[in-house]
Amino acid sequence: MIWILLAIFLWSFIGIVIRFSGMPVSTLIFFSCLLSSALIGLSLVKRQRRASLQSIRALSSLLVLGPVSLINTFCFYFAYQNTSVANAVLTHYTAPIFVALLAPLLLKERMSLRAAVSVITATAGLWIMLGVSADQISSLFFAGDKNTAGIMAGLLSGLAYGVLIIIIRVLSPSFDPVIMTFSQNMIIVLILLPFVEIPQNILSAWWAFVVMGIFHSIIAPILYFRGMRDVTAYTASILGYLEPVCVILLGMMFLNEAVGIATLAGGLMILLSGYLTLKR
Repeated sequence: MIWILLAIFLWSFIGIVIRFSGMPVSTLIFFSCLLSSALIGLSLVKRQRRASLQSIRALSSLLVLGPVSLINTFCFYFAYQNTSVANAVLTHYTAPIFVALLAPLLLKERMSLRAAVSVITATAGLWIMLGVSADQISSLFFAGDKNTAGIMAGLLSGLAYGVLIIIIRVLSPSFDPVIMTFSQNMIIVLILLPFVEIPQNILSAWWAFVVMGIFHSIIAPILYFRGMRDVTAYTASILGYLEPVCVILLGMMFLNEAVGIATLAGGLMILLSGYLTLKR
């Protein structure tokens, strides 16, 4: 599980990088994935990686990683832009619910009582931490404005996130994490290539491309793919709840964002769910 926790911690910095870069999200994703693909591509020419490359030619199952990952990321950030942060985060982290529905069918995994308690505790903690009621979300959902679009996008990102966890759980035992990372990033680059425009001030954000390209698009995915070999889809989805906790703590440290009692209480509940998962 330590691999997944390290990946989650690295991904928690993405919001800070985006905030200070001043670049469009699509531009950041494209150039960070392009850089990571180039760096990993250089390593793949080494002799010890040739066997893995042959397995990629034989199996096309890795091709699905890129599109699902891109849907997850784009819908999440679209939700950020069109509804409140709380609504976006709450709908995105419906992923464990989709995992609970899909894992028994696709992976033949059964949810243990401890895992069920962890999911319920983490979900309740997230609601308390963000301070959004069910009535608020339901009223916005039927409002027919951009909030509705944001909430729908958040739910779609949650579905894509859940499906992505299932896909990674299936593929990770059979593939080298480096190969999986290269395939995912390269496909994302090819999909975004016709749509990305180069801003005039792109050179001012070179550091963001380097940080996201190395830490968020190479190291973190490799750690996550490696960790998924040893855990169930339920466990991975529960550990994912620790990401918003890390994001809030980093916001306190780097962006001077205030944290209330409800945030602390909800965060402690999420940490408790993580402890229950790690204890198992």
